[in-house]
Amino acid sequence: MSTGPVSNTSSTSAIMGSIDLGPSNSIQFMFAKLQLAQAQICKDQAKEYIDKVTQTQEEQKKCADMIAKARDLQQQAKNDDTTIEMPQDMKEFFEENGLKWDTKGGDDLHNEDEWEYNIKSLTNYQDTLGTTTQTDMVYLQDFMSQYNGFLQGANSAISESNDTLTTILRG
Repeated sequence: MSTGPVSNTSSTSAIMGSIDLGPSNSIQFMFAKLQLAQAQICKDQAKEYIDKVTQTQEEQKKCADMIAKARDLQQQAKNDDTTIEMPQDMKEFFEENGLKWDTKGGDDLHNEDEWEYNIKSLTNYQDTLGTTTQTDMVYLQDFMSQYNGFLQGANSAISESNDTLTTILRG
């Protein structure tokens, strides 16, 4: 899971070069092109955040599955009054995500209390993922709001330019 900032892959000038609003070189059309370019950048950034949120949510699902599995193993250790070995896929999940698990006794066998430690490690990670998702959703909403604002600005500029041209044609 990537937690770094989303990168800007588009430039305003590159996007403006691809926008065709007709043969006019009016300031209003140039402003509209700028607004449309900014809207496109916001749209691209929003898409990146949507992908990032989707990845984080997939990671949250994996974590929830691991928590359920750990609780089942904890219950089994409690019922049998014994130790249960941590499955390999769970160890790999802990390692991949930099999580700590109980290492008492120098083995991967855990009693009920040791499983509690492992579950707390997983739930802390799940909380971190939830916070990451919420933060990314705030950024996503911001980019969507900016997108709407730039699009509205472009539409207003085009409308004003059309009004000006209509006024000139009517004399």
